[in-house]
Amino acid sequence: MLILAALVAVYIVLGMLYESYIHPLTILSTLPSAGVGALLALNAFNTEFSIMALIGVILLIGIVKKNAIMMIDFALDAERSRGLSAHDAIFEACLLRFRPIMMTTAAALFGAVPLAIGLGEGSELRQPLGIAIVGGLILSQLLTLYTTPVIYLYLDRFRLWCQRLRTPTRRQPPLVKIQW
Repeated sequence: MLILAALVAVYIVLGMLYESYIHPLTILSTLPSAGVGALLALNAFNTEFSIMALIGVILLIGIVKKNAIMMIDFALDAERSRGLSAHDAIFEACLLRFRPIMMTTAAALFGAVPLAIGLGEGSELRQPLGIAIVGGLILSQLLTLYTTPVIYLYLDRFRLWCQRLRTPTRRQPPLVKIQW
């Protein structure tokens, strides 16, 4: 319930920010890969899904969402201000935002590695948090760099299709030849 409430709150805030129903879905589409990565990593290290692992998943929501926002925000700005097509805008966003996305993800990943290794007193409490963060970041980073542009383009096409359905086509009056 907590994760669902967080997702609804994030969708509402992003919807107000982008003034769109579609683009928040593009951003939120990156989150399942983080959750799956966290669960796979916990399973691979034979660690239970505890409250600390849940805190790691909630932290992943923020980090992975930030990566998608960096790409989508840049693409939307390029579309609106410079009139680029959706394809050109997301391509440019991927090229220009790749390094900042990789740097912030690497910083979070390397910050969580000592937690995942878990040496020292009380490490068994913190280890699920580190494992969830490391596994979620690795899988989500591998997948979202490829899937976010694809989902952006498909949802943009869906948005345009919905706009065409909503705007009624105006019938042209028949041409009548008048002869004198």
